[in-house]
Amino acid sequence: MTMQRETIDVLTIGAGGGAYPAAFRLAKAGLSVVMTDPKGMMSGNCLYEGCVPSKAIRETGEILEGQRRFANLGLPGQVQVDYPRMVAHKDAIQARRYAQHAQELATCPNLRLISGSARFIDPHTVAVATGEGERHFHCRHIIVASGADVFVPPIPGAEHCLTSHDLYKPDPILKILPERMVVIGGGYIGLETASFFAAFGTRVVLLQKGPQILSGMDPSMVAMLLPLLNANIEMILNADVERIEAMGSGRRVHYRQGGVTQQVEGDVALMAVGRHPAIPAGTAEIGIEIGKRGIVVGPSLQTRFPHIYAAGDVNGQVPLFHAAVRQSLVAAHNILGGNRALDYADFHNVPTTIFTLPGAAYIGLTATQAAAQGIEVITGAYDFSEDSRAQILEAMGGGIRLFFAPGSLRLLGGWIVGIDAGQLIGEIGLAVANGLTAYDLAAFADQHPMSAEGIGKAARSIF
Repeated sequence: MTMQRETIDVLTIGAGGGAYPAAFRLAKAGLSVVMTDPKGMMSGNCLYEGCVPSKAIRETGEILEGQRRFANLGLPGQVQVDYPRMVAHKDAIQARRYAQHAQELATCPNLRLISGSARFIDPHTVAVATGEGERHFHCRHIIVASGADVFVPPIPGAEHCLTSHDLYKPDPILKILPERMVVIGGGYIGLETASFFAAFGTRVVLLQKGPQILSGMDPSMVAMLLPLLNANIEMILNADVERIEAMGSGRRVHYRQGGVTQQVEGDVALMAVGRHPAIPAGTAEIGIEIGKRGIVVGPSLQTRFPHIYAAGDVNGQVPLFHAAVRQSLVAAHNILGGNRALDYADFHNVPTTIFTLPGAAYIGLTATQAAAQGIEVITGAYDFSEDSRAQILEAMGGGIRLFFAPGSLRLLGGWIVGIDAGQLIGEIGLAVANGLTAYDLAAFADQHPMSAEGIGKAARSIF
């Protein structure tokens, strides 16, 4: 095995949302850029096992649930999901997008992608283990964008569980629809997956360790969302999983609730208790600070070394793909500025969507957070029971809540539960980010008959 050495301007550890936007921007500015990634492909875990494949499956579930609503009105026909064909559809989308990214990469000068695992040797030197040997790069700038991995807690029998990786990666392990599923974890990944499979007809039992599903999210939003979810989901709170047992082709999960050990069985068990940052080897050894969330950075995305940046899930600030993209561009702009902080990431006002069926989304300050901080807000409200689009689609649960500052009536945040939540939160987020007021939202003539007109109606509700 031979070792190659090369001097370059920029190296990214990772090739996902925290890496490639910066890589393209810097390469187009004339810098020599190398992206490294163990998969050897662009787009990171979002395309491999996250947002894109899971939402491909989610959209099928949404179509199914909509069809069933109309079937209940006496309309003819009720389709069932062909799960293997849906998985093939998901795989095809992933393949199509990988080909698209490969074409983008091929047409960009000054930019290369190397398949391999990176480790720090010193603050300017990164070693990349490839199939042809270890290569060393001396880098003027480094962007750590290695993302996050599935967290599997040390529970006896955890190896008998599937993870989101197993469900959503190309050519996934699960190719046949299970009749029964046990989901361990009531965060957004666990609840979304439970929602998808319940829509397909699977009976799902979800075990949540704490007292609230979607722990840490606004309790009022969660309280509005949960009754709207599929009745095939049974949620058990305060359930501390003790072990998972394989029994032939099925799984038995033992958990403790109220001092009593109980059990639940399923054809499959899904471990969905969260993700943790993927810290490259050598990071701590060269003196980069690692905190509870991940690599420690401020809004400029710089570590204690001004030329080393950490963008995306690896810093744990906002573990979402679109946040990683924005952070990647912040790092690029500051590199072009000579490692001076000229651009800053906003960690607080990033739209977040829970892609259940139906979904929920939020951004900025909520009424619950404001109360905890002693901040007064004025709440604008709109319920989808009066919404024309929701009525057309027989999906009238949920609504919009907007939170304004007294006096200025500047929009501080908001949440949506129900129809089009993931679509609508962007408009609210743009208003938050640009300091718009209730007057601005009320004056805008949003399109009818679309659910977005509820934003203006929620704003007008406070007058």
